Amino acid sequence: MLWNVLITLFTVLAMELVANLAHRYIMHGFGWGWHRSHHEARRGWFELNDLYAVVFALLAIVLIAAGSAGAWPLQWVGAGMTIYGAIYFIFHDGLVHQRWPFRYVPRRGYLQRLYLAHRLHHAVHGKEGAVSFGFLYAPAVARLQQTLRERLRRARRER
Repeated sequence: MLWNVLITLFTVLAMELVANLAHRYIMHGFGWGWHRSHHEARRGWFELNDLYAVVFALLAIVLIAAGSAGAWPLQWVGAGMTIYGAIYFIFHDGLVHQRWPFRYVPRRGYLQRLYLAHRLHHAVHGKEGAVSFGFLYAPAVARLQQTLRERLRRARRER
């Protein structure tokens, strides 16, 4: 029982690294075709980028099913992915992108830092130059602002 809980918690934490790498190298790389919709004004309730959530959810379902069929500890990895997905939905889709029926913009603390870091990520339109690829970990906003300024300066010089 303890191992199941530890595996689930480890998976939740590890998913932030997986999500960061997937966001940086897949979504802002060869998967930009889907992700571009997330960096544009949304028309309607859904965007093409939401297919990434479907892919991760299907993977979690497959892992839970395989684990339930005897391939321990896959169901606990799938459970951790599912918990991370729920946290992602609450913080990223709800808080940062205001896809809830009510609006809340944090004014201080961790939630404001998370909110501002992701807004800085969206400050650059296009695949290159973006900062802060994580979803639940946000570097210091001042550091992100400095990195963004440097990337924009470098992009202007390269033109």
